[in-house]
Amino acid sequence: MFKNKLSERRAKSRKKNKKSIFNKFGFTPVYLVALILLSAVALVTMVSKIDTSPNNNQHLNFNPLTNRLAKDTNFKKFKSADEFKAYLKEVNDSVNYGINSVRSFAEPAMMMEDSVGMAKDMGINEAVVWGDGGGSPDRVSDTNVQVMGIDEPDIVKTNGKEIFFSDISGYWATAGSPVLIEDFDLDGNFEKVQFENKTKTNIINAWPVSDLELSSKIDLTGDLLLANDTLVVFSGQDIVAYDVSDPKDPNKKWDVKLDDNTWLTTSRLYNDKIYLLTQTRINTYNPCPISPFIREGEAMLVPCGDIYYPVNPGQISSTFTALSLDVESGEFDDSISFVGDQGSSNVYMSKEALYVAYNQNLDMFDFMFDFMTTKMDGLVSAEVQKKLKKLSTYDISNSSKLNELQTVLNDWMQSLDKDETLKLENEMQNRMVDYYEDNKRYLNTTGIVKIDIDNLKIDATGTVPGYLLNQFSMDEYDNHLRVATTIGERWGFGRGGRDTQVNDVYVLDKNLKIKGSILDLGLSERIYAARFIGEVGYLVTFRQTDPFYTLDLSNPKDPKMVGQLKIPGYSSYLHPLSEDNILGIGMENRQVKISNFDVSDPSNPREIAKYSLEEYGSEALHNHHAFLQDPKHEVFFLPSYKGGYVFSYANDSLELVRALNVPDVKRALYLDDYMYVIANDYVAVLNENDWEKVNDLDL
Repeated sequence: MFKNKLSERRAKSRKKNKKSIFNKFGFTPVYLVALILLSAVALVTMVSKIDTSPNNNQHLNFNPLTNRLAKDTNFKKFKSADEFKAYLKEVNDSVNYGINSVRSFAEPAMMMEDSVGMAKDMGINEAVVWGDGGGSPDRVSDTNVQVMGIDEPDIVKTNGKEIFFSDISGYWATAGSPVLIEDFDLDGNFEKVQFENKTKTNIINAWPVSDLELSSKIDLTGDLLLANDTLVVFSGQDIVAYDVSDPKDPNKKWDVKLDDNTWLTTSRLYNDKIYLLTQTRINTYNPCPISPFIREGEAMLVPCGDIYYPVNPGQISSTFTALSLDVESGEFDDSISFVGDQGSSNVYMSKEALYVAYNQNLDMFDFMFDFMTTKMDGLVSAEVQKKLKKLSTYDISNSSKLNELQTVLNDWMQSLDKDETLKLENEMQNRMVDYYEDNKRYLNTTGIVKIDIDNLKIDATGTVPGYLLNQFSMDEYDNHLRVATTIGERWGFGRGGRDTQVNDVYVLDKNLKIKGSILDLGLSERIYAARFIGEVGYLVTFRQTDPFYTLDLSNPKDPKMVGQLKIPGYSSYLHPLSEDNILGIGMENRQVKISNFDVSDPSNPREIAKYSLEEYGSEALHNHHAFLQDPKHEVFFLPSYKGGYVFSYANDSLELVRALNVPDVKRALYLDDYMYVIANDYVAVLNENDWEKVNDLDL
């Protein structure tokens, strides 16, 4: 009898506590589902149905309820500031109840990344052939860029006679006296130390080699673009052009200033036009008009009616503005503005179009509604199902629909006894595992906007599953866009979810519709490097080993993974040395690793040479501009922290032919058969025939 009373009291206590948890702390069945989802994702590693082999052109079963790819990807223009504000409110509400909010239930330790950093960029260096008139060199290296003929800003440029070098190192100073940071003892003096920007853009007379000298300096520093005799310096909020026809006396030609709430995302130089992409932080109280640029004291206004927005929105934090200007005059040409997310944009430019990719967040209502109405048969009553389906037809925001969905499910769950609740939790968890596996490609997607560079009008829009690594995740070839994405990690809630990661490659037609795909590359890994060259693609994924994949993209409808190689470490920068050789630069055992891959047989890629540097990193791992290849001498240059390194790749080898022990080496370039190695305050000139130093310059 005593036990029976005790059981009754405990049952009442549990029932009371259950109600108090829901009422006092605000936990609702929707968040219970989110918690169950966390557990389900963690269990996917044990019950995953993924085949570890990649699926070539696997058919994607797109469900109109869960497939965000099937939704409207078009852009429309705002009609007014009020419409812009209403759009922001709906988007912000969506973000608040979206996946970011349920992430807070996960263990913080589970969300930590591996210590290995993500690679950022890759590129290729192309040699430019010059005439011999006036004693100019016959060979002049160009900045290592992604697309030949489309220049990208960097800290070093050359016209074959002068070298323009922007030193961005700066000095530490005390009591007004500049002191190099490596010579200064910080112990006990830290409060007296402050950063003084003493850097400038150096104009160096580099040709002939015997006349190496500093011609002049410009009192600005930053990335550079060079077109004929016009040098453009991107210095913070200022974009300033100089006439450098007389290198001893550069004169300012024009300048453009970015608004205080605007910053530059990227820029390109093509056909004497500079293409700029900026981001302006959205003022939620007064989102438009915006004035991203100021030229000669006059603001460039973009009214509300000229700002585009995606009908199927992701997270919104900035207004992007793409603009072209004449490099000689600085006059604005065409422009276009649209909203997007500042933290997730990637930009790729071909000779026909500018592609801007941005993340699209999961809509929690769509996800939960589809799960409850398609996967909970036999558990959720017909009456509840009817209410949910009616709710989906309401003309209200999805955040409001989610609130209503919570109310419906809360009322229903309060009617269940403890046995029914326990069964529901277990059934829901198991069904969610399968549901997650079937729908993981729709949980995080990437929207892509294609902008015609002739008039800066939106030419097409599209969406692909997953997220991109960097600009090299996109490539245009023969009217098709190839895109490499990682699936799963951002929605994976830590290590359990990371085990379900895969990587896909999609081929999109000129209208950005998916035409073909390769799915499920690199189970439990993410992309560290991607490179597309003509009809061939190369991909590196990594977690513990480095799978190097070769892709046959000759048939856009039927792309295939044709070969793979697994080796220790990883490559974060891929560079085509020749038609049959790909260079990989990455890390292994905390050292810089260089690999020479033979890809003459795409079905059997081989690592034919390997070299480990006693260096813990290199700028070339995350900045393709820092890498230089000289195909004539079959060498490449790699800067690192202890110095600069020249490697020969002749005869399929990797031979260190010259090491230069100079701190803070930044770049190298060649003029004829002379390699100029540039450090923060020093230039050394090496004869490429014997690698002897023939001249140097203290800056």
